[in-house]
Amino acid sequence: MLNNSEPPHIDKEDLKKILARRFQDGFKTLRDIPDPALLLNAERAAQRIADAIRNKERIALVGDYDVDGVTSSAIVTLFFKTLGYPLSVTIPNRFHDGYGISASVLERIDADLIITVDNGISAVEAAALCKARQIDLIITDHHTPSDILPDAYAIVNPKLPQCPYPIKDICGAQVAWLLMALLKRTLGRNINMSEYLDLLALAVIADVMPLTHINRAIVQAGLKQMHHATRPASVVIREFLNKSSISSEDIAFQIAPRLNSAGRLDDAALALHFLTASTPQEAYRHFEKLSALNVQRKRTEADLTEEALLHVNSDDPIIVVASEGWNEGVVGIVAARLVQRFSKPAIVLSIHQGIAKGSARSIGNVDIYALLTTQATFLEKFGGHKMAAGLSLRMENIAPFTEALNRQAATIDPADFLESEAIVGELKGDTIDFELLHILESFEPYGEGNPRPQFLAKETLVHHISYFGTDNAHSRLQLSFRDHTAVTHQMIAFRQHIPFPKEQKLTCSYTINRNEYGENVSIQMIIGRIY
Repeated sequence: MLNNSEPPHIDKEDLKKILARRFQDGFKTLRDIPDPALLLNAERAAQRIADAIRNKERIALVGDYDVDGVTSSAIVTLFFKTLGYPLSVTIPNRFHDGYGISASVLERIDADLIITVDNGISAVEAAALCKARQIDLIITDHHTPSDILPDAYAIVNPKLPQCPYPIKDICGAQVAWLLMALLKRTLGRNINMSEYLDLLALAVIADVMPLTHINRAIVQAGLKQMHHATRPASVVIREFLNKSSISSEDIAFQIAPRLNSAGRLDDAALALHFLTASTPQEAYRHFEKLSALNVQRKRTEADLTEEALLHVNSDDPIIVVASEGWNEGVVGIVAARLVQRFSKPAIVLSIHQGIAKGSARSIGNVDIYALLTTQATFLEKFGGHKMAAGLSLRMENIAPFTEALNRQAATIDPADFLESEAIVGELKGDTIDFELLHILESFEPYGEGNPRPQFLAKETLVHHISYFGTDNAHSRLQLSFRDHTAVTHQMIAFRQHIPFPKEQKLTCSYTINRNEYGENVSIQMIIGRIY
């Protein structure tokens, strides 16, 4: 059943107009990136770092274990390498340290100045410890601040209420990159900040930032840069993908999961070593390890998802599941799988020694961070943004938290739970050609805020279905459109084993992509949902 009213029949000109409406203020360029000095406290932070360099102070960096945090760390690490100044880098271990700068992380750091990237906005305790040890703490973050801020030397975060920086939806790596640009200016050094765009694009895509305004310009430029960058990590990425052009989906579905697998199952320092490798050979070695961890991650995630499904109360507006012994590193992915399965926000918690830690994922226009804020009395810690958050609470609070959270969620407009991505229209079968593909590619990169258009294929005539992949998990369909039965199209359904339909009729949503295999280029149609 379709969520919306019957989608209209559209042609190529209609599609151009629909996609152009997403960019009514036009396509932005790198020149439109606002001055980093507009970030509140950024000039104070840059001046303190510059003074530390001039005075030969010990500087330490504390990152995070996801792609954004690792990429932030890589950008600052490589920037300091260009400066020729030593930098001590720590990526917290998810299993031993937990999230962000903390007391356990500070035990391993001996420094005069500590800079955080992609974390720290809720690190009240860590800031107090730094103050007690007379360590200046500069926090750079992009997560939503709470009412109580850490007592730090400087906090650089576009989401601070009083921050005048005009673009709020930027990732942690962008904040770090902007601060380094300001540091370059403060030091009077001639460093080309565009050299980091390939790394920056990874973070923007992986952290699901809206691909509009300057984010689109950064990702577009960064993906192009991967094709000529000499950075060993980018060399490995483009040779692994082996395509004439790299898309945001390539990064989101093939590269980001590999980088994330290190922090989910082992130590995120491995991903940092890959991004900062000095030779292609070194980068290849790290990438092979990341790929092996990603295979292991998929198995762990699949097993945990099956187990989590047994705990789901599908009547609740917010799904909350918890159990002892679940792998804390994959609970976020499992939450995302539950969101896909039930079209509801989901929270998955792993219980260890009486404490439940986990991740929340949302859908549509439901602000999961705001929802968690209403239940703060049950939580030990939480942080994040509208679509994703992390949290911890005592095991005995799980049941009352779940009840209270769902009571609050019941007051939300049901329309907010609908997926924001809508089918843009129904195409005729003879419309699908390389000219249409070119129109679609002119509005790339696609992602959050600029989703790849979905189309409706209504009552198609199915001629044949075959299956491929491990356990025949994917389906390949040969079908023809009801207005154009003389020509067949091939559609792929990933992670869907579609049985041959009764009466040979099938209605589904689909997207259109470029498919490259060696020198052969074809149009690939990927099934989204079966109706």
